[in-house]
Amino acid sequence: MATATAKRRVKDNPRAATAVLSILGYVLVLGTFAGLLPIYPELERATVDLLSHAIAVVNTVALTSLLAGWRWIRRGEVRKHRAAMLTAFALILAFLALYLVKVGGGGEKSIAVEGLVYYAYLVMLAIHIALSVIAVPVVVYAVVLGLTHTAAELRETPHARVGRWAAGAWGLSLALGIVTYLMLNHVYGVDEYMTALVPLAFVPRR
Repeated sequence: MATATAKRRVKDNPRAATAVLSILGYVLVLGTFAGLLPIYPELERATVDLLSHAIAVVNTVALTSLLAGWRWIRRGEVRKHRAAMLTAFALILAFLALYLVKVGGGGEKSIAVEGLVYYAYLVMLAIHIALSVIAVPVVVYAVVLGLTHTAAELRETPHARVGRWAAGAWGLSLALGIVTYLMLNHVYGVDEYMTALVPLAFVPRR
C-alpha cells in the first residue's frame, strides 16, 4: 500500500521527483570531488586503473543498450525499448558507484601528451563532462515517466520528446567518455595520479 502511494505521488509529481533525485546526485558527486565525504577507502594505483577499465566496460555496454533501445522504439517494440533503457540506466548507476569510489579513493589521472592532441582531448573531455551534468535531470525525468506510466499513458506525456534529448546527450557523453578513456589509458598513457577538486585534465601543462 505504501509503495503504491509513493508511486502515485511520483506519477503525479514527476518534475518534483526528478528535481529531488537530480539534486541528490549532484550533491553526492560534488561532495566526492571536494573531499567532503570521507567514506571511500584509499586505493592503490593498480586499483584505480582497474576501476578505469571496469568503468569503460560498463559505459560501452550502456551505450550499446542505449542504441538498441533507440532502434527498438523506432520499430515500435516498446517492451524491448523499455528493457534496454532500464538496463542502460542501471549501468549508469553502476558507473556512478565505480566512478565515485575511484575519485574518492584514488583521485584522477592526467594524460601524457602535449600540443594539439592534448587540447583536442581537453575539448572532448569538457564536452563529455558538460553533457554528463546537463543530462542528469533530463535522463531522470524520462526514466521517472517511463516507470510510473503505462505505454498508453506515456503518449500523453513529454516522454518521447524528453527521451530523444536524453538519449542524444547521454549517448554522446558515453561515446566521448570511451574515446577519452582509450586516449588516456591505451594510446598516450598517464602523466600523473593526483587527488584534485577538478578533473586533472584541466591542470595546466608545465
